[in-house]
Amino acid sequence: MERLVVVGAGIMGSRICRHFLRRGHPVALVDPSAEALEKAMAFLEPEPRQPIFAGAVDALGQPWRGAFMVIEAVPEVLELKLRVIADIEAFFSDSTIIASNTSGLPTASLTQAMTRPERFVITHFFNPADLIPAVEIVPGPDTPPATVTRVADFLNASGKKAAPLKADVPGFIANRLQHALMRECFALMESGVADAETIDLVTRYSLGVRLALIGPFLQRDLNGLDTHLNIARYLYADLESRQDPPDALADKVAAGDMGRKSGRGFYDWDSAMDRQMAEVERLLPQVIALSAQVDDKDGG
Repeated sequence: MERLVVVGAGIMGSRICRHFLRRGHPVALVDPSAEALEKAMAFLEPEPRQPIFAGAVDALGQPWRGAFMVIEAVPEVLELKLRVIADIEAFFSDSTIIASNTSGLPTASLTQAMTRPERFVITHFFNPADLIPAVEIVPGPDTPPATVTRVADFLNASGKKAAPLKADVPGFIANRLQHALMRECFALMESGVADAETIDLVTRYSLGVRLALIGPFLQRDLNGLDTHLNIARYLYADLESRQDPPDALADKVAAGDMGRKSGRGFYDWDSAMDRQMAEVERLLPQVIALSAQVDDKDGG
């Protein structure tokens, strides 16, 4: 099995690590923070396979220099990512693919100081990274198609659903869709149409249940493209088009209400909410399995 290195032992890095451990890959998890490594060790302790833990990439042994891929999963700070990518490039062999788990930083910025930018790609995993199948693959300006194909094949073989993009755009696919949806959600809430709970309810029990099984373009086909065109003609002009973040979001952050991490956001994050999220994570594989059944039947 191919060796894989994850740099960054936070939530995303630890879950990416767990995914590949469960698929039988030798994995090394690197982080200069002893506290972060300790938390990752506790998180991964129940796993039958364990990674190699290290405080720096150059602390890994010689066999790791030829790892198939290194995934950088450090915080979304460009200067930090550039330092980490430089360390990775200096240690690993020229054949090792260097990937970033950035949620939206452009490839041109991340590769600006690389000596061999042709081995760079973005692999954007989704949280929880050990459960959500899709991974967006974004090539850099110098990344050849063959490298994208190698990464996609590797991810697909591990059980992921690789989604190669043909161009690098801010936010890639998923974040553009999420923020377009949320812009309208905030507009509906701020204008008094509905509160957060009601908007969540409608989204979950209409769009959400369908999108788990069919994508938006397939849904348009089912509805009829003529119907969609007629609705678009009168509705698009009324949709939210603001260019700045919504006041409701900015006000929450200014008040220190940042969601689960602070204990309060649009919801109060008490023990009951924690239990609900644990149940969501327990049920998520079943939702994914149902979606995969649709794909299997379609393919058969």
